Amino acid sequence: MMIKELIELYDILDTSSASGNKVKEYFKSINSNANVDVITLNGEKGSTDFVKVLICGKNGKTNGGNVPTIGVIGRLGGLGARPVRTGFVSDGDGALAALTVAAKLLKMQKNGDELNGDVIISTHVCPNAPTLPHKPVPFMGSPVNMDEMNEVEVDSRMDAILSIDTTKGNRIINKRGFAISPTVKEGYILKVSDDLLDIMQITTGKYPEVFALTQQDITPYGNGLFHLNSILQPSTATKAPVVGVAISTETMVAGCATGASHFTDVEDAARFALEVAKSYGEDTCKFFNEDEFNLMKEKYGDLSIYQTQGKNN
Repeated sequence: MMIKELIELYDILDTSSASGNKVKEYFKSINSNANVDVITLNGEKGSTDFVKVLICGKNGKTNGGNVPTIGVIGRLGGLGARPVRTGFVSDGDGALAALTVAAKLLKMQKNGDELNGDVIISTHVCPNAPTLPHKPVPFMGSPVNMDEMNEVEVDSRMDAILSIDTTKGNRIINKRGFAISPTVKEGYILKVSDDLLDIMQITTGKYPEVFALTQQDITPYGNGLFHLNSILQPSTATKAPVVGVAISTETMVAGCATGASHFTDVEDAARFALEVAKSYGEDTCKFFNEDEFNLMKEKYGDLSIYQTQGKNN
């Protein structure tokens, strides 16, 4: 269970003075050896602090091993929409979940429970992000653009990625809790991972939920096409397989809505990500079938154009 870590982080993030350095201080209080980097980027509409945490595994690449590295990215526009809205917004759930995973892993590491492979957690902390018009409900914007966010959050060391994002402003996912996406890799929408479905069943005690993706959803922002939200944007900046973890609701809830975060749902998503990280390092969780993927590329070609702005650009 990760409720304590989640509540402690919520108290740090639910304030107009939230910052990457305050999150770093919290992580250092858990484990003084925590490997935490904070980078501040400035944009036309403000600034945001990117936080990246490296948790070294016993046989991970950082320690000279060959166990693959998993990345957990908390996707969001911002934690708050000040001064338009007061308080922690629904859009912040992705960051809260990812940082909760980092806090739990740091505690485990300090207490001698090391994972087999490395884990990299990245997200950003912005208490006053702008809002954007979007149907059926407004989106949260960000002080920096998506290319800049991907450049910092998507680490070349990540061999597979879970992208956690609030995904409530739509008619695609109609349940409280979280749902996962099919695996996305190099422009292909692949089969849903059976291993991830198994882990989801175990961590939630319920049948797994999968949300639908369209080809538009896995293309980069800025190309004029509709996107469900930014949950699969990391897939446009890497060859690693990416799976979206969508924190969801039955009704449509705007990303800029306050009082809309449900700690049980965020904790479920974080606990799922933690268990995936454990299994991935033990080679008991595959995001995709490599042989089948290679056969698809042989038969149908390279689809990496969908990771770009397209032919006209």
